[in-house]
Amino acid sequence: MTTTIQPRLTRVFRFLHARYADGVAELAYAFDEGEPLVERIRFPAAPPLPRERQAAFDAALKLLHLVAGISYYKAGVPPKIEVADGPLDDATAGLLDALYLHGLAEFAYRNGLDLRGRIAFPRRAPSPGNPPSNMAPGLGLPRRTLVPIGGGKDSLVAVEAIKSIGGDATAVWVGNSPLIAACAERTGLPTLNIQRELAPGLFELNRLGAWNGHIPVTAVNSAILAVAAILYGYDSIAFANERSASAATLEYDGQQVNHQWSKGYAFEVLLSDWLHGHVTADLDYCSLLRPYSELAITRAFAKLTPYFDAFSSCNRNFRLLGPKPADRWCGQCPKCHFVFLALAPFLPKPRLLSIFGRNLLDDEAQAAGFDALLEFQDHKPFECVGEGAEARAAMYALSQRPEWQEDALVARFIREILPQLDPAQLALEPWLAPSSEHRVPARLQPALAAIGG
Repeated sequence: MTTTIQPRLTRVFRFLHARYADGVAELAYAFDEGEPLVERIRFPAAPPLPRERQAAFDAALKLLHLVAGISYYKAGVPPKIEVADGPLDDATAGLLDALYLHGLAEFAYRNGLDLRGRIAFPRRAPSPGNPPSNMAPGLGLPRRTLVPIGGGKDSLVAVEAIKSIGGDATAVWVGNSPLIAACAERTGLPTLNIQRELAPGLFELNRLGAWNGHIPVTAVNSAILAVAAILYGYDSIAFANERSASAATLEYDGQQVNHQWSKGYAFEVLLSDWLHGHVTADLDYCSLLRPYSELAITRAFAKLTPYFDAFSSCNRNFRLLGPKPADRWCGQCPKCHFVFLALAPFLPKPRLLSIFGRNLLDDEAQAAGFDALLEFQDHKPFECVGEGAEARAAMYALSQRPEWQEDALVARFIREILPQLDPAQLALEPWLAPSSEHRVPARLQPALAAIGG
């Protein structure tokens, strides 16, 4: 960037253009009259786009441009948003207003900002006459599924569930994580690795004092996969987001703050409906694991022994910057704490310790981390972890088992925390029952039985 700007003093965030050629999508943005910030998404071995899919592809590409802009908008959070090719229809503007407000709620909370009333995508006036159809034309997309792989247990449960019904599926991921690549390879499915290259100017804005913090990356990846589904020919995108992703991390100043908002059901419904209405009636977007709690999913994963030496949910493996753990589990972060605790009721203790290489529940130095999971004297961590109530149910289950009772943090739970709780609210079994709330399409619903069984 040759023009020096002060990101926090900018007045307008501009969506410039979205272009696609030869497997590369180019997404351009700018603050005020500054230089373009250009991001590129690379789709490997991209086939020629059939003419009948062009309109659907263009709509999906435009959504990707608008959604991926959240990575740049947050650098300055200016009061005005402009879209170069004009105002948006109500459904599109509504989706984006919700995504930017709720998806950036944690970012705003941590930076002491209030984005309510500040985010307003430009809307065009509704057309007189008949209301638009709420379904885009069907395309006859091939009946096969993109299954995003994150390297952790949830996506592997989803993969195996689809494999159990003979579903045609491809393991897909965005970025260049070797750990995710190894997990994808272990599934035995065909693989698709899409690359996202952030605009170099974003890192310069950070140097110049940009606002920084968490963005709803699942929303960005979802928009990337909608483009991929049209380009390569898939009729469904099946994420592995559990029902507890919809639970807020905390409430602050009258607003719920959910680290996992773009993994939650509200966003799933918004995007699913938008794709049906603007891209094609054929393309289903869902989470295959939506009916299930984290504990139900870890119970299912406990049977998938071939993945035990390949998976990791530790987020330190996936950081863009900074050191990564020497092995697959740092043993210190909320994800390590939660996965250890959630698996413990469903695996023999020696097997669990062999996965992590240590006993996290016999380390007094980890007490504060587990307290946060239990929502004891702290709020739930800003991480993709289960609800406090299910963490308490898992810990209670361990407190009833002799092989765990003498471990430092289980003993502390029995001594200090359990007397403050109602044992009637701590049963594990209710967490293992599925909910009926989901968007799983009919052809994939038989896979649900493989998860909850």
